[in-house]
Amino acid sequence: MTNQSQNGQQPFYATRDDQAPPFSTKGFVDGEIKTFELEQYKGKWLLLFFYPSDFTPV
Repeated sequence: MTNQSQNGQQPFYATRDDQAPPFSTKGFVDGEIKTFELEQYKGKWLLLFFYPSDFTPV
């Protein structure tokens, strides 16, 4: 097993006070799928979280 992601880049391991790397993702808001980019929230407080097992069969 290696520490490289599928695209060949080193994975990002966040520690306290680290800035998140630039990224975009899709989310479901008000009945629509929208694209969000981290850059949209520059200068604002933002909490990032995820559920690694969300939407997977149990």
